[in-house]
Amino acid sequence: MKAAIYAGKGGPITIEDLPDPVPGAGEVVIRVHRCGLCGTDLSMTKGELFDFGQGQFGHEYAGEIVALGKGVEGLRLGQKLAVNPSGACGHCAGCAGHNHVMCREAPSAAQGFAEYVRFAANLAVPLPDVLSLADGALIEPLAVSLYGLRQSVIRAGDRVVVLGGGTVALYAIYWARRMGASKIVALSRSERRRDMCLAMGADAFVPFGANEVGETIEALGGPADIVFECVGAEGMLSKSIQHAKTYGKVVSLGFCTKPDPFMPALAAYKCVTMQFLVGYGMDEFLHIAREMDKGHVDPKTIITSEVPLIALPQTMDLLRGANNETKVHVLC
Repeated sequence: MKAAIYAGKGGPITIEDLPDPVPGAGEVVIRVHRCGLCGTDLSMTKGELFDFGQGQFGHEYAGEIVALGKGVEGLRLGQKLAVNPSGACGHCAGCAGHNHVMCREAPSAAQGFAEYVRFAANLAVPLPDVLSLADGALIEPLAVSLYGLRQSVIRAGDRVVVLGGGTVALYAIYWARRMGASKIVALSRSERRRDMCLAMGADAFVPFGANEVGETIEALGGPADIVFECVGAEGMLSKSIQHAKTYGKVVSLGFCTKPDPFMPALAAYKCVTMQFLVGYGMDEFLHIAREMDKGHVDPKTIITSEVPLIALPQTMDLLRGANNETKVHVLC
């Protein structure tokens, strides 16, 4: 099979020939149909502090079962699946919080940029007939945002600000609308994200600028109850605090990998609660598989391009610079 291999430490990404995987006991092999390119794929292949390390990668994928290992029940050949790429041992401190990404014991299944992937059967997320494999490859990023909004304890009627216009931000808007937010303002430096943010359910789009706080309060009808920081860049925590109301909340989903200083006194003077989150549990994946077709907008709206696996290295180079893409799917 062909698979993308990252050399590690900022080295090249190459498409190589590897042996086809064979399932062991309790394992499944799928023929990957597509895998989404994520901002994490870009940031963790640059050789900085947070780095994938040498090997296969890709974590937003879906495909069809081609082989079942001994003892696997409830799955069948040809069945369409999405995959939770983070294994869970079920007994460590991370797993106690029902968050697969926090598990440090179970092997990862983040190998989606490949023609075939082998993984533990308990990571399989069967897709109902109403969902396509393109839908399936969006369940992972939808789960990131769903987990974040669930953990934020958002309430119906809350006024919400979402910082950013990338995938996590767009799906934070999507879930905030479905969870009953009264008003949602998308805040971004990129005007080209305006239409996508509004399509996902934002009531207004405000570009970063000197008047952004006043414009946002006017659009919301008051300051934000919850601010979801989904950019992951320096300066975004301070910006989030500016937009939060007194006794409001800032939820960081951006996973900034560099120091991001802010003035604690400004947050303290508002008694702002700050929450930092990453990951998801299997419950988020299963919920989305059941409910994805019942939303107010098709989540596939964010897919802007599809490219073949052989083009992955060049596509990643393209996405590191100025571009007009939102979500790129790699066809494997």
